[in-house]
Amino acid sequence: MVKQYLSKMKGAPVSRPAPNWRDALWSWLGAFLGMAGVGWLSTQATQAHPLLMVGSFGATSVLLYAAPESPLAQPRNVLGGNVLSALCGFVTWSLLGDGWIAAAVAVSTAILLMQLTHTLHPPGGATALIAVIGSGELHQLGWIYAFFPVGLGCILMLSVAVVINNLARHRRYPQHWW
Repeated sequence: MVKQYLSKMKGAPVSRPAPNWRDALWSWLGAFLGMAGVGWLSTQATQAHPLLMVGSFGATSVLLYAAPESPLAQPRNVLGGNVLSALCGFVTWSLLGDGWIAAAVAVSTAILLMQLTHTLHPPGGATALIAVIGSGELHQLGWIYAFFPVGLGCILMLSVAVVINNLARHRRYPQHWW
């Protein structure tokens, strides 16, 4: 029984095709334009601090532009998962402060809520964590953090994903809207 259990940890052999440079360039272009758009909008909106540049947007970019067919990259998941997680993180921070217990509660509760609402988006865990451990400036935003920068940034990146991913002949995004 132990041997069978341990043998599952070896994994299975994987055959990978050669990298597709065209696909990689579409991913690069989408990620660049999405992050540049968020950065530009951030500087226009805040002038002093790039509050729109949420760290979890880097991981969201990987899903949106490099794995647009993934169920975790669909609009419902990107927007719903990030906004719900941001709200969860803010409520947790409001109740428990910014310690390690609050961080664990925020991330685990965000995962639970995303699973129950069918909005699972892995970067949402980071979005919840950022709401707890973020700067004083971020905490001053309060619940607005969920909508600006998180919601607005997601809408901008989703818009870029719809345009860029559909320019490539072999891509279709989204697979479904809701």
